[in-house]
Amino acid sequence: MNDSILIKNTTIVNEGKSFISDVLLSDGLIQKIGNIEPDPNQKVIDGTGKHLFPGIIDGQVHFRDPGLTHKGDLYTESKAAIAGGVTSFIDMPNTVPNILTVESLREKFEIASKKSLANYSFFLGVNGENIDEVIKTDTSQFIGVSDDGLYFTKKGNLLADNPETMEKLFANCKSIIAIHSEKEVIVEENERIYKEKFGENIPAQYHPVIRSSEGCYEATKRAIELAKKHNARLHILHLTTEAETHLFQNDIPLTEKKITTEVSVHHLWFTNKDYDRLGMLIKWNPAIKTEQDKQGLLTALVDDRIDIVTTDHAPHTLEEKEQPYFQSMSGAPMVQHSLNCMLEFYKQNLISLEKIIEKMCHNPAILYKMTKRGFIREGYYADLTLVDLNRKWTVTKDNLLYKCGWSPLEGTTFQTEIKQTFVNGNLVYDNGIFFEHVKGKEIEFG
Repeated sequence: MNDSILIKNTTIVNEGKSFISDVLLSDGLIQKIGNIEPDPNQKVIDGTGKHLFPGIIDGQVHFRDPGLTHKGDLYTESKAAIAGGVTSFIDMPNTVPNILTVESLREKFEIASKKSLANYSFFLGVNGENIDEVIKTDTSQFIGVSDDGLYFTKKGNLLADNPETMEKLFANCKSIIAIHSEKEVIVEENERIYKEKFGENIPAQYHPVIRSSEGCYEATKRAIELAKKHNARLHILHLTTEAETHLFQNDIPLTEKKITTEVSVHHLWFTNKDYDRLGMLIKWNPAIKTEQDKQGLLTALVDDRIDIVTTDHAPHTLEEKEQPYFQSMSGAPMVQHSLNCMLEFYKQNLISLEKIIEKMCHNPAILYKMTKRGFIREGYYADLTLVDLNRKWTVTKDNLLYKCGWSPLEGTTFQTEIKQTFVNGNLVYDNGIFFEHVKGKEIEFG
């Protein structure tokens, strides 16, 4: 049900500009932007002193549904996303079962239609075992194909470690190919060295040494070379090193790029110095690296070598995280706080509001060719978030919405607060209160 909603006197941040205006939402769409007189039948929201952004589009999450729902599911994690101003997401294929067939992909869409509060899409998984089936399929029907997370299932599932498989995929795939870029052979040799030194209890601080900058750079460089050879559409997931940023272009518009990349929020937020404090809680693959890498990633984001911001949201239970090095699961939940993290960088004068919105809203919609999303434009879906840029609050267990019940950001005080979130014209989150009667929609693209 889509009642008319009028947001009055808010500061709109959109397409490189910030300006005060009113926005009318009706029938799921943005009907009008301008000076609008209230109607008695409209719900009026006073946006005075607040900023209205397009809804955040998170291009990489692991919501764990189906099969791993003790960690999170499409309901709980989309609810956390909504509270963080995220209105659309693309979920990765490393569920149980892995999403390696069109049939399993359809089943996942069916689950989401009943559970997700945000708009949704899903990558089809690709590895050495299903590559022939994938390239026989019209891959243009998928928002993208990806190997991300599949290495947890079985060694050798990373495309970056299989040049022959990658050549075959790049030569035949008609969709975006989104890959996890690390050379497993380098990682495995480093694991052997540190296992000899420490046994099973390798300290967390050695994670970025084991999953090294060299392993990332070599894999990314090779993937780009192969993509250029075949004129393929390559997207490198969760970039982590300053060195890798120099492999990407910023001299052409995103609409013309064949090779793109992203940075996940935690690689901008944490550094290797945080392992002493947080240990395995910030064990991600690829690993959080140095202050120099963090600064290099932010610089590349601002100067457009990096195209989008994601979370790689990956909930695990605390029990799964608090294990010795080789047993501790990689990944952590971030989707509830990604916008808050980026707004802290704005507060530090490291990035503009307009650039944040470009990287978190406009560019994901452009990169994945989403239909009528990612912008505040008349006729577009009314996916919006209203934010107070001057409201302090602290992350605690009590205000977390993840099913896993923890966050590496606990104790962090943010200076900004998400007040309202709208999905397809519906007010779904209002100052801590959720309205769950309408679910999100499948993201259209093309």
